[in-house]
Amino acid sequence: MSDASFITSTPHTSTTRLRGGHAPAPQSTFSRCREILREPIAEFLGVAVLVIFGAGVNCQVLLSSASGVSSSPKGDYLSVCFGWAVGLSLGVWVSNGISPGHINPAVTLAMATWRGFSWKKVPGFILAQILGGFVGAALIYANYSHAIDIFEGGAGVRTMKTAGVFGAYAVDYLPNGSAFFSEALGTAVLVLVIIATTDAGRGAAVPPAGLFPLVIFVTLLGISAALGMQTSFSLNPARDFGPRLLSAAVGYRGAVFSYRSQYWLWTGVLGPVVGAQVAAGLYDLFLYNGPDGVVGKRTGGAKHGVNHATDAV
Repeated sequence: MSDASFITSTPHTSTTRLRGGHAPAPQSTFSRCREILREPIAEFLGVAVLVIFGAGVNCQVLLSSASGVSSSPKGDYLSVCFGWAVGLSLGVWVSNGISPGHINPAVTLAMATWRGFSWKKVPGFILAQILGGFVGAALIYANYSHAIDIFEGGAGVRTMKTAGVFGAYAVDYLPNGSAFFSEALGTAVLVLVIIATTDAGRGAAVPPAGLFPLVIFVTLLGISAALGMQTSFSLNPARDFGPRLLSAAVGYRGAVFSYRSQYWLWTGVLGPVVGAQVAAGLYDLFLYNGPDGVVGKRTGGAKHGVNHATDAV
């Protein structure tokens, strides 16, 4: 700080101290509630943004293939890959810095298990993430409901032909075990890149925190292009379960949950959770030296700065 700036700031400092003799005014009930809800609301909005772009591109690509909806198809599988990648990166930009920017229950659980994220916050985060998925899907449904009517062949007709624009479903030939493996693999790659590119101990290899969402964009674009065809690359229980709840509520009914003997649970939820735990565990056990890691706590690993994009996505 220059001498001039120090002189300029001194009267302000003195005044603050004189006025600070009394106890600070108590916060209002709204202010206290707002402070408690800031992080969950940020997670809620992050997932909502993710689903608005992701379910939105699903709707546009599928529904525009019907001549009654559009004179020509508006997109293809590459459009779907870009739409979800854009949604995830923007969702992280919206939430990160207020919350850790997980916007994924699998990531929240992995960070609580391996990176010291508070277990007390986990239930609130997961609830907010699922609600974000539900609301994001509801907004997309409101936007495309008339096009869905035309595609389905009648007002209010809802079948599995269009259910996939909201939840993730496997191709017919893929066995259940392979579907689980595919989701676990894709999520493991996603989480591995997240924790590797936010490990401050890697020095110059770590991108600036403000650019981290671009890393997420490239990562999801690559995963969807290389691994996403068979299961629609959920990789995120909130991205799948929230919109699936919405689809059940608007007319698709129980078929979205009974599909393949509760596919939504063991592939849409457990697959990503297992994949995230495996990726974070392997990195923590063999590569990570940070003080907040499980191994670092036990062995007194090297202290280094924390990149606050760490928990993102």
